[in-house]
Amino acid sequence: MDLGITGRRALVCAASKGLGRGCAEALAREGADVTILARTADEVARAASEIAAAAGRPVHHVVCDITTPEGRAAALAACPDPDILVTNAGGPPPGNFRAWDREAWLRAIDANMLTPIELIKATVDGMIARGFGRIVNITSGAVKAPIDVLGLSNGARSGLTGFIAGLARDVARHGVTINNLLPGAFDTARLRGMVALQARTRGVGEEVVLAEIRARVPVTRVGAPAEFGAMCAFLCSAHAGYVVGQNILMDGGQYPGTF
Repeated sequence: MDLGITGRRALVCAASKGLGRGCAEALAREGADVTILARTADEVARAASEIAAAAGRPVHHVVCDITTPEGRAAALAACPDPDILVTNAGGPPPGNFRAWDREAWLRAIDANMLTPIELIKATVDGMIARGFGRIVNITSGAVKAPIDVLGLSNGARSGLTGFIAGLARDVARHGVTINNLLPGAFDTARLRGMVALQARTRGVGEEVVLAEIRARVPVTRVGAPAEFGAMCAFLCSAHAGYVVGQNILMDGGQYPGTF
């Protein structure tokens, strides 16, 4: 299927690895003019080079911290007036809410709620003027089924979800869609870090923890970033104009509810 996004400008945040990179790879493969960003210079440069080689087209990159005003300015200077925006930022650390002070909460909200909102604010009017826009926010399956040790993420990302619910319906008539992608367990550095933490805490091997995670997923495995990227690319496509304000859960069937 031709997704109809050849030549569309795409800005993909936190895309040197993991789910962001999966999205960037899929968009580049479909012919989008992709710019990726991340904080670590060598990692983002290497990722851009590898994605470009696989897609057979240039991929631009910028080194910045997207959670800061300066980082957002640098990203938008590197990719002005994007047609496609994929927001993404590293999740806050796990823990017990009793240990989180006000600053911890503000950092989580700033990175995982306010940063996407600021990026949308900076780009959505241009999309409206051009009559086409696709915004995908990478959030978390914890929005649908909260995870006790991820309270910072639960709160910040749920706030973003509530905001998007109203905005998405306001801009849809202009050809601009906004949706959220909610990952479950995917093979990423964040998952591996959480596995290592659980293993140390419990005094067991990491493979034991991984096996337990796989057993909780009906498809009996964790997801691949390429699968996540394929869904993102479809939501960014010309065929997804009737998908508006949705929270699309990708968790291998782990969430047991109907709604």
